[in-house]
Amino acid sequence: MSIDELEAEALKLDPQARARLAGRLMDSLEQLSPDENARVWSSEAARRAAALDHGDLTSRPAVDVFRDARTRL
Repeated sequence: MSIDELEAEALKLDPQARARLAGRLMDSLEQLSPDENARVWSSEAARRAAALDHGDLTSRPAVDVFRDARTRL
């Protein structure tokens, strides 16, 4: 099963199950060594930068994101 197929299946779960899965996945990342952690996040940053460059991802100024977050609190 590809990561895209796995993601699609995970998104079909009810919110409680998705939250549980997300928590377990996040917990698994905390067990990485510092080098593994740096490698994973570096790869993710490169993936996001490429997606942004290709127009597959949009961005917003941080000031807008933080303003909206404060509004929601």
